[in-house]
Amino acid sequence: MQVVENIQFIKGSKEEALPEMPFGFPHLASYVEFNKETHSQIPWHWHKEMELFYIEQGSLEYHTPGGRTFFPPGSAGLINSNILHMTKQPKGEEKTIQKVHIFDVSLIGGRPGSLMEQKYIRPLITSPSIEVLGFYPQKEEHKEILEKVRKSFEIEKEEFAYEIKLIELLSGIWYRLLETLEETWQEKQGKSPRHEKANEKLKMMLSFIHEHYDEKISVKEIADAAFISERECFRSFKENMRMTPIEYLNDYRLQLACNLLVSTREPITSIGSVCGLGSSSYFGRVFRENKGCTPMEYRKKWQDSDKDWH
Repeated sequence: MQVVENIQFIKGSKEEALPEMPFGFPHLASYVEFNKETHSQIPWHWHKEMELFYIEQGSLEYHTPGGRTFFPPGSAGLINSNILHMTKQPKGEEKTIQKVHIFDVSLIGGRPGSLMEQKYIRPLITSPSIEVLGFYPQKEEHKEILEKVRKSFEIEKEEFAYEIKLIELLSGIWYRLLETLEETWQEKQGKSPRHEKANEKLKMMLSFIHEHYDEKISVKEIADAAFISERECFRSFKENMRMTPIEYLNDYRLQLACNLLVSTREPITSIGSVCGLGSSSYFGRVFRENKGCTPMEYRKKWQDSDKDWH
């Protein structure tokens, strides 16, 4: 299982650039460790592959345009294809361990256009109302899914017929998922094409920020990237991300700065500039306001620690 230390984005986008998947078996399994000091969250991003995960220790929040979903220890979840999402530890959580499957739906549905894909895969992955699904140990109807999710992370790549065993478990999870959704499927079809269009506009603005975070950019420029007004830009960020465009921009810059402080030996003045946080005095002030310490103190505390980054 791959240990995830950081995520990369496709240039000019907030779409995650996943490590190359085997051509004949489009699947990645990852082990992700969060801690409250150095990496308590993963920034907003999306990917066309499905994301199936299990919370082994601690708890985690998934944020999507539709809101926040909480995952306690022993729970599991599924993030739909191309859904914008961000993960973070709840306040007070010391350590969270998450196991993740990232896979293309062709792994269980066959080639695009096949009967299996059209009948059992396409309806779910194209549903704009299904962003994130949670499975919880206290719910009787989720116990079988949770057991299969746990087992899917226990099989080893070196085992005989590993690929067959994994596909069997993922297919079984998908089948139980469809059964669980069947009764409420009609209720989950409420979002309109207008909602989908708004999400695409938000992705365009995030892509612009990701490409230009090291420059001095305004709300107007962010709005222009999606061909909308500044007012609509503010509304989109507030409704979907619960923050303003500039708050998001500064938060993203600080995440990058924290990563560079720990993972490199670049001068602090250079890091502030590279991350779009200006002069060393301004960088230091903003950093202290958000992290409660100076960039130098943060680096000294964490650069030589044995904690992993993701």
